[in-house]
Amino acid sequence: MTLVERFLKYVTFDTQADDSTQVTPSTPGQMVFAKFLKAELESLGLEDISLDENGYLFATLPANIDKPVPTIGFIAHMDTSPDMSGKDVKPRIVEKYDGTDIVLNAEQNIVLSPVQFPELLDHKGEDLIVTDGTTLLGADDKAGIAEIMSAIEYLKAHPEIKHGKIRVGFNPDEEIGLGAHKFDVEKFGCEWAYTMDGGDLGELEYENFNAAGAKITFKGRNVHPGYAKNKMINSITIANEFISLLPSQEAPEHTSKYEGFYHLIGIQGSVEETTVSYIIRDHDRAIFEKRKQSMIDWVAEINKRHGEGTATLDMKDQYYNMREKIEPVMHIIDTAFKAMEAVGVKPNVKPIRGGTDGAQLSFKGLPCPNIFAGGLNFHGRFEFIPIQNMEKAQNVIVKIAELVAQQA
Repeated sequence: MTLVERFLKYVTFDTQADDSTQVTPSTPGQMVFAKFLKAELESLGLEDISLDENGYLFATLPANIDKPVPTIGFIAHMDTSPDMSGKDVKPRIVEKYDGTDIVLNAEQNIVLSPVQFPELLDHKGEDLIVTDGTTLLGADDKAGIAEIMSAIEYLKAHPEIKHGKIRVGFNPDEEIGLGAHKFDVEKFGCEWAYTMDGGDLGELEYENFNAAGAKITFKGRNVHPGYAKNKMINSITIANEFISLLPSQEAPEHTSKYEGFYHLIGIQGSVEETTVSYIIRDHDRAIFEKRKQSMIDWVAEINKRHGEGTATLDMKDQYYNMREKIEPVMHIIDTAFKAMEAVGVKPNVKPIRGGTDGAQLSFKGLPCPNIFAGGLNFHGRFEFIPIQNMEKAQNVIVKIAELVAQQA
């Protein structure tokens, strides 16, 4: 299969993650996809292929050079975001995009427009893969898988490109923050790796948010509204009071670059009980800790106003900024930087305003920065990917393998 054929095939698998199932992988479709990829790795002639009961798929492309070369890895995740359906994805190719509106679904009047998404114009003249407007596309991260597969196939077909041992890893449940939890770093056996899970052309990332999740439960008292005076306690009202305590400008829609935020991601409630869920993010570890303390203080303020036990907080750290683990081995960033330049891609080193499996893997002992996979507008119906981005990502993988061998 070609790179594009692979990608178009991969997105037909429904691998939407689900954080409510408490199993790994969180949905059965991910294991179906993993078994398909395992068969493909076998057909490519890779070695040491393993698929465990949790859906972690590893394989090896053996070295074709005699001198000692560091073993490196390339990693991508099989799941898609729970934010929108990934079932029955119907991709299509818009050839030589002309800069105008793209009608994704005429019946539902769903249009991908450069007015709302000006980044489209950066890819004028290129071939775009888009959705039919009813699902996400799945380039996050099936583009990364297709690029790794195609790069490995290219290296096998071109033995004149000398490389060391290369490990391939495909994992489940990245989108619900669990992709690295059961990733066996020792078994993977690399000195360092790269996740192919970034966005637009040239992205190279080794900084990400420190992250925590917070759930606050508010207790109320339900009484018939006709007789409620001085008796009813409406937990929804108290939840709204709590929300008003948070700084309104420190939210995702008002922040960028290195600015952190509090993000209200869910609210469920009745008069008797209401729960609000937040994610807390900041690149700076000290400010991150202050943000968590602020959340504790706001809960305490509600209990001061309405009585102890009115609000209870459940807060857990999720991941940390990988920068502190990458800085001691910055040569792995330098190699990726050189590889991009060598294949005609301008590196765009930037912080991730989110998380990545690479962050958790870095703290588990596998330094793992993130490289662009080429897609844009992830997690929704307006997701698209230029074919040229995918081709260049594949070329970067091949060049990294070559450079690591040359520099050994």
